[in-house]
Amino acid sequence: MFNHLIEYFTYMTNLPVFLWTMDIIEISVHAAIVILVFINCLNSKKEPASTILWTFLTLSFPFFGALIYVVFAINRMPAKAFKKHFKDQKLVEERKSREDEALPLAYWKSVHETASSEADSPEGKETTRMIDAVLPDHFLLGGNLLDPLVDGTDTYPAMLSAISQAKDHIHLQSFIIKNDKIGNEFMALLSAKAREGVKVRILVDRFGSTHAYLTGMFSKYKGNSNLSIAWWTQANILKRQLQMNLRNHRKILVIDGKTAFFGGINIHDDHNGFIRDYHFRVSGPFVQELQFTFIKDWYYMTEENPEELLTERYFPHQNFTGSTKMRLINSGPTSHMQAISDVIFMSIVSAKRQIIMMTPYFVPPNDILSAIRISAMKGLDVRLIVPEKSNHFYVGHAGQSYYEDLLSCGVRVYQRKDPFLHAKAMVIDDRVCIIGTANMDNRSLKLNYETDVWVNDSKFAGRLKEIIFEDESMSTEINLFEWRKRPYRIKLMENISALMSPML
Repeated sequence: MFNHLIEYFTYMTNLPVFLWTMDIIEISVHAAIVILVFINCLNSKKEPASTILWTFLTLSFPFFGALIYVVFAINRMPAKAFKKHFKDQKLVEERKSREDEALPLAYWKSVHETASSEADSPEGKETTRMIDAVLPDHFLLGGNLLDPLVDGTDTYPAMLSAISQAKDHIHLQSFIIKNDKIGNEFMALLSAKAREGVKVRILVDRFGSTHAYLTGMFSKYKGNSNLSIAWWTQANILKRQLQMNLRNHRKILVIDGKTAFFGGINIHDDHNGFIRDYHFRVSGPFVQELQFTFIKDWYYMTEENPEELLTERYFPHQNFTGSTKMRLINSGPTSHMQAISDVIFMSIVSAKRQIIMMTPYFVPPNDILSAIRISAMKGLDVRLIVPEKSNHFYVGHAGQSYYEDLLSCGVRVYQRKDPFLHAKAMVIDDRVCIIGTANMDNRSLKLNYETDVWVNDSKFAGRLKEIIFEDESMSTEINLFEWRKRPYRIKLMENISALMSPML
């Protein structure tokens, strides 16, 4: 060892001073960058695995690793996320100031007071009390009619029909709108309704809709005064904003404040046959919750005058159209906004008989993973349905790294055959459902803006369970002993992919 050091020192001293100095500077800068990334991870209170991953990446790939950290890590998220949170709170205060009698939003308060409801079982009431601590501003609202829609073949005709019947306004929010047949069909109809005098607002995530943005799909609609388009983005190189997280993954359509759609279906041709997915249509008091969700996001990106947005025009009188009880779960990347993760955990630990989960991406946080395992070990019927082939191979492999442990605990894991499964749903004890946009991964539960709904209705749970069992019948159940025989190279890929789980 000593001889090697002497040889290295002799080699360095024989180099020109300029080259020797440059090597020292490069090593020092690299070391400083690694230390800064490590300290930033500690200050951000990242999970230990995440801190180790980012430090290792920065150490292994000089400068490039640091650039990836700046773009994809959470270093700038708190300030931006809290800015969104404070803007939301400002709009909430604006809304509350208009709720008194004879003011523009008096009916908001009356609807929420009238429709406010309790869960219909002791377990549901217990879970509701726990959710109250996480979501004090979103009540369980009764009087709704909720219909499941499967794939684009059900969803797109229903959405287009509702758009064509709009009389006053249309609010559309989507993670992806593609410049393809179905995307252009939606845009053509929305433009036509705007020309008829209907106010149309469209909010699109720029990251998810990169194709449409780069191909100028929306530019031809700029001259329509009744049609407004805003792009959700947290990245702007000119402003030194390199953050690629904080994506808005919501999919919401509100028609005249009376009818709304939400769920997992984006607007592009692949949902007509190439992707298996669920969406939902709702009428009744709950529409107000989805409307206000859209308006908060719209206000954040556009700063349109609240005097225009917070009126009875967008929050009209609601009739009770059904008996379904629903509770909004909006979530985002601040510690007190990760409500979906908390509600999923609460719902799992409250289960008494059965838990059915469906997700395209299964890379859950440790608390949810432990809750699933323990539920199965207690003897509950716990089922997980995932795609047979993921559209992101590294996410699929990361999820597969958990299967052996889950199977050993008694969880039944099913892999759904093509088309690719993109649906997100959970049914608890035939009484509670969680539906919406969030995947069972860190990106959805910690980094994105998502909208899920907690549904307390045994009749709806039965309908959704039938649809899920149809997908289960098209799936292959994994056998623990056969799964253990998979090739070593697959196991190695799974474990490597699992290291990236904090970023997935």
